[in-house]
Amino acid sequence: MKRIMTLSLLAAILLGAGPFITGSQTVSAEGSLDGTGSIKFTGDYDDVGIRDPENPDNTVDAGESPSSSGKLRIDFVPQFNFTGRNKISDKDMIYSVNAQLFHDATEARGNFIQVSDYRGGATGWTLRLKQETQFQNTKTSNNQLNGAVLSLDKSWTNSTVDKAYAPVVSGDIIRLENIGETYNLAEAKTGTGAGTWSISFGASSDNPLGRENSLKPKVESDGKPMLDASFENKQIQENSAITLSIPGTTKKDPVPYTTVLTWTLAELP
Repeated sequence: MKRIMTLSLLAAILLGAGPFITGSQTVSAEGSLDGTGSIKFTGDYDDVGIRDPENPDNTVDAGESPSSSGKLRIDFVPQFNFTGRNKISDKDMIYSVNAQLFHDATEARGNFIQVSDYRGGATGWTLRLKQETQFQNTKTSNNQLNGAVLSLDKSWTNSTVDKAYAPVVSGDIIRLENIGETYNLAEAKTGTGAGTWSISFGASSDNPLGRENSLKPKVESDGKPMLDASFENKQIQENSAITLSIPGTTKKDPVPYTTVLTWTLAELP
């Protein structure tokens, strides 16, 4: 039976076992005998930790996140928050998401998802995303951001596994233009995707793979750093790889608007 896992999370804007290998040996003598040798690998892959998407040998503390369980699972999904000094405007506006911060000494990173596949056999999987509703607030008169579009760009993958076995990600911008429609983010074809992989959107300036920097510090109107109390008052970084565009004609109120994003990980085929 095909296994499908889904996780849902709010986005907001304010205006074990292993392979068994056998070998053999031969004793050369009169009346020869054959013997066997064997080795069995075991391991616990239930908790591989959350890995730094830019330095996957390191585990990090990225905060709480919904996750699924099993040998094929989603370990971590990002929160898409567009908090900041977002003034109401009658012009078309594009807002950049807050980058991923950490509770340890790790610097800000592009927003990322972590997927683990320890089923054995590398039979493949797909990762998809669906926006369930438009950004909305039912307690205000202008209760929906009509025409707002969430976009994801600059996607890339990383792992301690050889990059030859990486899942495939889109080279184009993914625009969630149709509310309720499911969009493919990554696909691990048969023979790929085993182990633990991050799928990132954007990167920091010091990433070791030479990815284009998409992060920039957020500041207040007086130039002071904008701080995130949820992450020990670290400075918020904005990530231009994930944006929310809102038409100038859209009526808005000075309230928070939220949407629900559903992440789906499915076995192939």
